[in-house]
Amino acid sequence: MYFEDRKFADIGNTVQLQYSRGVHRISSWAHLTNAHSVPGPSIITGLGAIGRPLGRGLLLLAEMSTAGALTKGSYTDETVRMARANKDFVVGFIAQRRMEGVALADGVLPDEEEDFLILSPGVGLESKGDAMGQQYRTPKEVVRDAGCDVIIVGRGVYGSDPTDVESIRARAEVYKREGWNAYLERIS
Repeated sequence: MYFEDRKFADIGNTVQLQYSRGVHRISSWAHLTNAHSVPGPSIITGLGAIGRPLGRGLLLLAEMSTAGALTKGSYTDETVRMARANKDFVVGFIAQRRMEGVALADGVLPDEEEDFLILSPGVGLESKGDAMGQQYRTPKEVVRDAGCDVIIVGRGVYGSDPTDVESIRARAEVYKREGWNAYLERIS
């Protein structure tokens, strides 16, 4: 399965063209991609017109891992509502926690148990940050404590030398083990 971390963020027609055409033709090979909900529901309409018939899925950016991010509060609430209205295409969120506690537009929590995927960025082996506002949480904080399904690790895996394949493989194994152990703790 291929996930293109594209972060679409434009009007429906523009993202539709970006997704289906151009040099990369993302919809032809990426099973999952993601988008900001800032443009409103038209972004899902545009991407969905191409992705649904191909059996593709969309993740909406509900929260980010950088200090001062505007992806919180009413932005996150509206993102969740948009996802609920498009469950045939939106399969989950890029977020810092599970989204079940977000009420529907009328203030009522949904009756049915939801099963959106939660992919969480900003994962490191230590809880700390960087000089550009990135805030890291450990696999335990992300999977066990916040209930996220997938950890997104960047620099923690590829380090300072993205050509050192053996070191990348070894670091990826550490994160895989830490994430799995956190999951086992969560379900026990």
